[in-house]
Amino acid sequence: MAVKIRLARHGKKNFAFFHIVVADSRAPRDGRFIERIGVYNPNTNPATIELDNDKALQWLFNGAQPTETCRRILSYKGVMLRKHLQEGVKKGALTQEVADQKWDAWVQEKELKLSNKKTELAQSKREAKKVALEAEAKVKEARAQEIAKRKREEEEAAAKAAAEAQAQTAAQEEGATEQEPAETQE
Repeated sequence: MAVKIRLARHGKKNFAFFHIVVADSRAPRDGRFIERIGVYNPNTNPATIELDNDKALQWLFNGAQPTETCRRILSYKGVMLRKHLQEGVKKGALTQEVADQKWDAWVQEKELKLSNKKTELAQSKREAKKVALEAEAKVKEARAQEIAKRKREEEEAAAKAAAEAQAQTAAQEEGATEQEPAETQE
């Protein structure tokens, strides 16, 4: 029986997440499996990977073959490095202490890279938000200036109309006063 470490698809359409499973290679992709050893969610940035490293390592030592994607995931989480170091210990190429030191150094470096990436993403998100707010403020200011200009024009037009109306009423009054004495003279 050929055993594979592979992904089983879950989630909804266009928003999939995967279980990392150990399964018989003849079993369907989302079907029967021997053991679930982790979860992979590519929808987050950076991708979320929860993996039981010890179980994965044990299955690799038992002969399970990872698919290409799972091999990359296992490599990203350091399982493949740990397997490599443990094989070196078995062969006598290095001691367990040296292997553990190399493993710890790799884990610290990986955590540092991951935290740096998260801070860079958060910073770029803040900067993008700041730029969007500045652009929005400029648009808001331009709108306010346009509204103020329109109000001034309306006020000027209203003042002109009022002045014209006053002038007309004054002219009418003058015309009415001129016509009245002419009528009295007759």
